[in-house]
Formats: sequence, structure tokens, C-alpha cells
Amino acid sequence: MSATHLKVLFEQAVPPDRLLLDERTLAAYARDMTEHPPGRPDIVIQLTTFDEAKAVVGIARDNGIPLIPRVAGTNLGGLSLAPRGGAILDLTGWKKIININEVDMIAIIEPGVTFRQLVDVLQHKAPPLTIGIPLSPPHTSIMANCLLDGLGNRSLVHGAMGQWITGLEVILASGQVVRTGAFALSDVPFSRSPLPDLTGLFVSWQGTTGLVSKMAVELKPRLPLRKQVFILTYDRHATYELMRRLARQNLFDDIAGLSWPTGKMLYGVAKPLWKDPDEPEFFTYIDMSGSSEAELQVKETAVCRAIDTLKKEQDAAIEDPLDLRTLCAVAPEFETFAEFPTDLDFLTKTPGGGLSWVGTYGPMSRFDMAADEGIGIMARHGFPPVIVSRPMKGGHFGVLRFIETFNREDAAEVENVRQCNRALTDMVLDHGFIPYKTPAWSVDRLLGRMHPGTHALMRQIHHVLDPTSIMNPGHWRLDVEEPK
Repeated sequence: MSATHLKVLFEQAVPPDRLLLDERTLAAYARDMTEHPPGRPDIVIQLTTFDEAKAVVGIARDNGIPLIPRVAGTNLGGLSLAPRGGAILDLTGWKKIININEVDMIAIIEPGVTFRQLVDVLQHKAPPLTIGIPLSPPHTSIMANCLLDGLGNRSLVHGAMGQWITGLEVILASGQVVRTGAFALSDVPFSRSPLPDLTGLFVSWQGTTGLVSKMAVELKPRLPLRKQVFILTYDRHATYELMRRLARQNLFDDIAGLSWPTGKMLYGVAKPLWKDPDEPEFFTYIDMSGSSEAELQVKETAVCRAIDTLKKEQDAAIEDPLDLRTLCAVAPEFETFAEFPTDLDFLTKTPGGGLSWVGTYGPMSRFDMAADEGIGIMARHGFPPVIVSRPMKGGHFGVLRFIETFNREDAAEVENVRQCNRALTDMVLDHGFIPYKTPAWSVDRLLGRMHPGTHALMRQIHHVLDPTSIMNPGHWRLDVEEPK
């Protein structure tokens, strides 16, 4: 379909100045930061209202035009690219905080609302509230992170961000509008239960089942006092055992382990491949909050006791906790971790501009084996072992993420990242880990191992909700023949 025809079609729904067709814009929307092949859209549509979105979906349905939602574009792996052309729906301007219910601790928001935007509003509420905030740029979309089942700085207690959703309003490919959870009956969308949990039809589906127009999300109390500490550990396996033990104590807001290359990258080393034997293996970060200094002291004492016990049992090389404020006084680079949301310049603004990762959820009992093998894979491909590890939901599962930075303009380096990520994906699947925010390139690897009944049911659901495959086609590959 010609650009002129597309513009005429969508001018029925959106003002012409928000229908972008120039080559420079289309090229900018054709890539993300990863090794994923470009996907050039035919048009970019900047949406700002529900009525515009509903009209655009109707036009796309009638004309078989693919629709690809996008907000910040920071989700990696081609999820907001257009492999089959069509229309990118830029949702950054559709950003109203519709309601904050301070008593029931629920916010209702539109797709473009960012973590920075909501946090700024919540800071002025009394009593103060907060939301789980990911280690990602402040302009990241809350809705995108929740619908892709990402994580935040309170996931240790509350789990992945998809579980924070209490209800959705969704525009289906047919044009039908549905609401899920208590949102279907109540003006206070307090929970996904007790109705049948239809919210799951739109979480982790990569936008292939409908366009979400509103989301109700839980807020949490923000206690008045906070303390953050770093623990330097010199043995990876002792680090993981410490994480497992601390996660079970139900005392902390967040625990995260960052492998040694991240420290060097904070200081500007683009590709740290060598570690001094005297350097720590991991920087373990613990975030805790409380209503009094005495409460914080109890929590810090629990950390110290767990460290002392592990030292005695395993002769583990672990240092005592270092207060983040003290650390920042001598190493200001660690200010990155002092407040969320935060910029991650040491990852997102590296030479060459490429960033990719294989991020997984899986059993913490297998962290050690998977990390060992992952480090070997990264070494064979010439990448420093940048690893982020986190316990989730009280330690019931955890995050194991392998990260690469690279030069997007170097074809050989891009191919090396592809090969490395494929090997990492196969390895983590062998150990029972599952990629989250599933990149388009990894789907075949998952489907090849998925229970056949599960795959068949997913295909059936997709066909009911989007029979003509206009919603972010090419992701989850549910619109192609089932693999034999």
C-alpha cells in the first residue's frame, strides 16, 4: 500500500501532523539497540487518545495493516519493530494518569505513562506510595514493563511486574473493547480476582492479542526510612547462597547481584575482559526500608548475621556491608544505584551503541550451574561476563541475565552477538530457565521445547483474539504453521 494511501486512510482517525512518513523517521523506528534485524514500518502513528486508538485499530483491521505498539523503545529483541511493515503506534503522547486511589493503593494509567512521571506524582502523596521500578531509563513505560512481565526494585517481595496488574482495558483486533479483573464490574479495579483471570491473555503475549488502552496497577506503601548497602563478595557460589538465604528472611525490598565487569564499566571501561585476583567477583546490592531506625538496624543485623554464618560454614570470602552513601563518597559512580528510576549510561551509551541480553526467570537452586556455563559461553565469544542476578518473590524464583554491549555497525560483531545469545538461550533452557520479554529471535527455540498442548492452546487463543494477525505479527509466531 502506498504512503499516500496510508496517510489518507489514517487521516480519518489522527491529525495529519501525527502521521509520520518521512524516511528519516521511518529509519529511526526500524531499529532497536540489539542485534535484531531492522524492520522498517510503512508509517508511524502518534496516538494520544482512546478514540484515536480505537479508530486506528478499525482501519487496520479493514485493510490488513499490521500494528506494532511502541513507547520508549527500550525493550530489546525486536519487540517493537515491524518485520512485515505496517504501522508503528507511538504511544509516548498517550500518557494520562487517570486516577490514583490513595486508600486502595491503585493507579489507573495510559500506555505512555513513565516511571519518572508516576514517581514524581507519588512523591507528593500522603501517606507516600511507590511502585516497583526497574533498572532501566526513567522514560520507560510502566505499562510496557508490566505487560512484558518485567521486574522492579520490589520484585523480591512482590514478584514480576505482570503480577502488579489488577485490571486492563483492551481494544481487540475486532474493535471490541474489553475489561479484565475487577475493572469489568467495579470502578475500583482492586484485584484480578474473583472473576476468571482474563488479564493473563494480555501479559507476556508481546502485544499479539490486543492493544491495551488502560491499566490498573497496584501501588505499595513507601516507608519513611531507607538504607542501601553493597556487599563485596569474592566467590560467585557464595554470593548465590547468600542471596538464597537473605531472600527467605522476608526483610528486604530488593536484592541484586552485579558481576565484576559492571564495576569497571561504571568507571568507563567499555569491554573489561580481565579481572585482578584481588577484585570482588560480585557486588551484591540490598535495599531495605523501615518505619524507624531500630527497624533498619534489625534488618542490617540480619544481613551481617547471614554473612558471618556463611563465612563460618563455607569459609566464604565476603566483606561486611558497606553503606551506599559511604561508598558514593569515595566512588561517586555508584550514585547510579542511589535512586530509582535511574539512567544506565554505562550500558546504554557505550561505543557502538549496541546492547543485548538473554534475561531469564528460573529456579535459584540452579543459578550456580547456569552462571558457570554462561560465563564460559560469553568468554568463547569474547564478551566480559556481565551478569545480573536477583531473587524474586521471596526466593521462589530468580533472575539470571547475561548482557552484551557491542558495535551495531560492525556486521561481524552483530553476528557474534547472535551466536552468543543463541548458545546462552539453549543453555538456560537446558537448566529450566525461561527467557522473559521473549525476543522474537528466541521464540523458535522456546516453541521447539514447549509442551505441544500449550503451544496449540496459545495458537487457538491468538486466532480467536486476532484472526487476521494484525496485532504485532511475527512475535510468538502464532500466525504460522505449528512446527512438526
